[in-house]
Amino acid sequence: MLSIASLLHVVFSVIWVGGMFFAWMILRPVAAGTLEAPERLMLWRRVFAKFFVWIWKAVVLVPLTGYWMGFTMYSQMAHWPTHVHVMHGLAWIMVVIFLAVFFLPFRTLRAAVDTQDWETGARSLGQIRQLVGLNLILGLIVVIVASGGRFGLLG
Repeated sequence: MLSIASLLHVVFSVIWVGGMFFAWMILRPVAAGTLEAPERLMLWRRVFAKFFVWIWKAVVLVPLTGYWMGFTMYSQMAHWPTHVHVMHGLAWIMVVIFLAVFFLPFRTLRAAVDTQDWETGARSLGQIRQLVGLNLILGLIVVIVASGGRFGLLG
């Protein structure tokens, strides 16, 4: 079961962080340089609606599998290595940021696009962009910690 937990943990972490990287570094600049505001906002509304289905799965599976592995391998939190504690803390910050995005600016973006309120939609998209950018940075730090921590890079 530990190998299944590890597999799910890694796959859904990659989906989450990789999806943010693609959205922020590739899709965002192309959409901004190609589409007018209404089309761009409609695109993002649809992209996020599809992407967030996967992130909800990640928000459930990544912590569950992380706890499963942590307690199976080390029996209690006090025995977790430093890199596992760092991943644990950053992962919960990422979850909170995702929840904030989903329930605040994304909800506003959906309503704004549905009513063609492009100004409000643009403001909401800007908020989402900032929060996803922050989450991307945290996610990349988690990847660095996860891959380097096992080899003693964090003490």
